[in-house]
Amino acid sequence: MDILVPISICVILPVSIVLIVFIAAMNSDNKRANILIKAIESNNGIDADKLAESLQKPKKTEREILNMRLLRGCIFSLVGLALVITGLVNLATGSDFSSDPVSVPVMFGGIAIAVGISYLIVYRVSRRQMTKHDENR
Repeated sequence: MDILVPISICVILPVSIVLIVFIAAMNSDNKRANILIKAIESNNGIDADKLAESLQKPKKTEREILNMRLLRGCIFSLVGLALVITGLVNLATGSDFSSDPVSVPVMFGGIAIAVGISYLIVYRVSRRQMTKHDENR
């Protein structure tokens, strides 16, 4: 019975989340395709190219992508820092949350900090390239 909770959290939950997201994306693509097919079949003088262009997913601008990288970098870094601090506080107070209360939060905190720093580096490099590109215009 003790093994069911970790298996459901570590295996079933992520697989079901990915499945739900994939099915939702596939469903929206199918709806767009059905609308295009109906418009082409009706042949009421509708420009199919313009309709297809208007039904495409909205593209994010370079500025929106840049801001999302900054946001993700800050979130990952702060969550990682909080996990590391939690692990160190557990070590200092000697609380017994599990068999090894320090290694798990510190390990996940280190990973989150690394991911956050990588997002921040990519943000900085992209921002420099974007300003150089804007100056060249």
